[in-house]
Amino acid sequence: MPVPIQPTEKQMHSEFARLFQEQQGETEIGEGSLVKGHIVQLTPDYAIIDIGFKSEGQVPIREFKDSKGQLTVNIGDEIEVLLENIEDDQGMIALSKERADVLKAWDTLVKIQEEDGIVEGVIIGKVKGGLAVDVGVKAFLPGSQIDVRPVRTLDKFIGKKFRFKILKLNKRRGNIVLSRKDAMEKEQGQLKENVLQNIKEGQVLDGLVKNVTDYGVFVDLGGIDGLLHVTDMSWGRIHHPSDMFGVGDNIRVTVLKYDETNQRVSLGLKQLLEDPWTQVEGKFPVGSRIKGKVVSFTDYGAFVELSPGIEGLVHISEITWNKKLKHPSQALTVAQEVEAIVMDCDIANRRIALGLKQLQANPWNTLEQQFPVGSKVKGTIRNITDFGVFLDCGVGVDGLIHISDLDWAQNFTHPQDVLKKGDTVEAVVVHIDPENERFSLSLKQLKDNPWDLISSSYNEGSSAEGTIKQINASGAVVELEETVEGLLPKAKCPKEAKVGDKVNVMVQTVDQEARKFHLKLKE
Repeated sequence: MPVPIQPTEKQMHSEFARLFQEQQGETEIGEGSLVKGHIVQLTPDYAIIDIGFKSEGQVPIREFKDSKGQLTVNIGDEIEVLLENIEDDQGMIALSKERADVLKAWDTLVKIQEEDGIVEGVIIGKVKGGLAVDVGVKAFLPGSQIDVRPVRTLDKFIGKKFRFKILKLNKRRGNIVLSRKDAMEKEQGQLKENVLQNIKEGQVLDGLVKNVTDYGVFVDLGGIDGLLHVTDMSWGRIHHPSDMFGVGDNIRVTVLKYDETNQRVSLGLKQLLEDPWTQVEGKFPVGSRIKGKVVSFTDYGAFVELSPGIEGLVHISEITWNKKLKHPSQALTVAQEVEAIVMDCDIANRRIALGLKQLQANPWNTLEQQFPVGSKVKGTIRNITDFGVFLDCGVGVDGLIHISDLDWAQNFTHPQDVLKKGDTVEAVVVHIDPENERFSLSLKQLKDNPWDLISSSYNEGSSAEGTIKQINASGAVVELEETVEGLLPKAKCPKEAKVGDKVNVMVQTVDQEARKFHLKLKE
């Protein structure tokens, strides 16, 4: 009886491969091929896979565990694995889930690159020059390709999922270079195109505040930015756009204007709210007393909020009876509660004129009773000008001491030569004109008029001895006798002269009309 010939191991391996291929289908199957199967058993070390052959395959159990060590599959699950090695009928078929995933990932990435598509991945750490990204296989994201704007720190990206474009792919070398920047620009371009195709005036859109400037905020509408100007944010007054919005705020706006040529979008927020001026009719009748809050100043007045979105203007001339007010902030403060009189209400032009001084007693009506002409008044010098000084008498209006009323003889060039701001002086009331709001005072009338004595005793060329009483910018003021003073002009005054010096002088000029009584040193 003939002895059967035993097949060699190589022959058995080929036969197993043939039978395996027949059971998997017509596709050519071999080591390194992807096959599908079901999990039939889970052991501490392996997952046993039925791939439709008389022998089952096995995959190391670790390939089915997540980062926390938890199993991610159950018995009965269908999976795709890589056929690593076909064993004989006494052994198991070696399979790999990890290598199958990598192989499929490469195939997917190649297809995405060919179609100029987008791939999702998780940034897993920092590497030299950029970041490492898991897209099924490990890929490289250069630092210059992380964002459309320069990036200062990379740590905030680690562990997060993003979308990328594939810049380079070399399967043989296992090299992949990604760009998040290109993906963002591509998606923004698509979004912008969609927005521009559908945008129209009057449309209400949701957006995200992208940037805050002094004149408004830029809103990302999903691929295109629109400008919300500060004047279109609120019906009321806004000091700065940052008072209402910050970068990253969600906002709902309406399209006011779309410039298709320049692709510029103007947005409005207040237009989505009811215009408060539609409710003003009859609310602020002329002559009524109202209360409000000071919200801002200009050089010409103060704005007072009467109700949300409604403001009235108090002109600087209507703040106080004192005409010398230079700026509203000298009399009012922001956020101050005030009471005012409505002087005019122009709804068509959205203007309400207010007055504050009308609720105060008009000092001009009682000034003549308080300070009759010829009476004396004491006050503080509030301001000095070329033509005189203003005296605050504590009654709400300032009195003017004209330069001609400072002294009987003008032995000075400028009022500040003899007086200074803040000085307390006494003066005589010489004229009150309520209609033109003039309150005239005099210093010289507190003294006797010396011109009669000067005219009779001091002719031009006459000699006299006097004492230097004062030195100013014009020269030295010399007292010849009580109430009689003359000016020794600076050009004729000794450089070493000082107050208290005795000097021998001659009268050079006597001009009562021009109030000049000039002296010179006697030779």
